[in-house]
Amino acid sequence: MVYHLSMVKRKKKEHDFAVTAFRVVQEATGQTEEKPEPDYPALGRKGGLKGGKARAEKLTPQQRSEIAKKAAQARWKPESNS
Repeated sequence: MVYHLSMVKRKKKEHDFAVTAFRVVQEATGQTEEKPEPDYPALGRKGGLKGGKARAEKLTPQQRSEIAKKAAQARWKPESNS
């Protein structure tokens, strides 16, 4: 299901008028500091990009063969029409 990938995460809107007005005044007068947004997607991909390769390097040839046989059996297993 691809539904969760297409959803955009948005900031929760501020409903308090006074808070919004205060923020607007500070931005207009240049009294706010710009905070850089953290790069969360890059942090998440950091480990994900090397995960499969690192695991494959740790496996013995016999373990890789067993995994490949299991994958082939699952791939070519007859479909059940239930």
